[in-house]
Amino acid sequence: MSKKVLAIYYTQSGQMTDIISNFTAPLIAGGVDVDIVLVQPVVNYDFPWTGSRFFSVMPDCQLGVPTELQPFELKHNAYDLVILGYQPWFLSPSIPSNSIIQHPKFRAVVKDTPVVTISAGRNMWLNAFDKIKQLLADAGAKFVGNVALVDNNPNFVSFITIFYWMLTGKKERYLNIFPKPGVSEEDIKHTSVYGEVLLQHLNNGDWDTLQQEMVDKGAVRVKYPLMVIEGKAGVIFKAWAKFISKRKNKMPWITAYKYYLFIALFLGAPILLTLDAIFLRPFTQKSIRAKKQHYLLLN
Repeated sequence: MSKKVLAIYYTQSGQMTDIISNFTAPLIAGGVDVDIVLVQPVVNYDFPWTGSRFFSVMPDCQLGVPTELQPFELKHNAYDLVILGYQPWFLSPSIPSNSIIQHPKFRAVVKDTPVVTISAGRNMWLNAFDKIKQLLADAGAKFVGNVALVDNNPNFVSFITIFYWMLTGKKERYLNIFPKPGVSEEDIKHTSVYGEVLLQHLNNGDWDTLQQEMVDKGAVRVKYPLMVIEGKAGVIFKAWAKFISKRKNKMPWITAYKYYLFIALFLGAPILLTLDAIFLRPFTQKSIRAKKQHYLLLN
């Protein structure tokens, strides 16, 4: 009897569809029964975004507030493996992705089941990973693997190009000067390599070394400067989210948060990294290595 795998995901731009297709291709070629399910919210998040709509979702996204999903069907009551594709929004799982994990149908099939996650974001995915990991643990899942796909362009460059893509819907070179935004086509196609590794472990039932083997092939990379920025930003974002969620008139405060974000990225982040390089990094190498291992190897 062939193995049964559920690959469930949400996509706004269509990028995750391409990723899931490439990632699961070796499984399908290997005779695995792959149930691919695209989940959509009842109230859609239109793409491209408008600026006001994008920033308005920050509080619910940060606080893990789910949204109602359109009905979806699963072929089987149980699976040998579940693959979850998701996007980080505002250093948290996207609202639709968070809603999938909290949905009774999903929770029913992931209990005591191996789960592999694959994310696609700009470059900051660590906080979202931690939240996904906790949500899966709460659902009783066995978290055995993770792939983190990012835009590999420099932080400031990808900030500009991702916003261009988000607000226009065009995944192309802005002004014919900047690189294309998002996860590169090369990296999307390379997910089939991780799929081949996954197939081997699915067939032999040994999950203990899966993550290390995928990391060895490039599935996860942790950049220290981004880890520093995201560590501080996660705390601040949550404080903003809690504050805004308690306001009756949220939009003025969401606008204030937007300008804070721009200032923090272009002014605050360089100062933070400079201070860290002088006062912290030289003296905390052991804890830095441990933190990197946490994100690389799930522990």
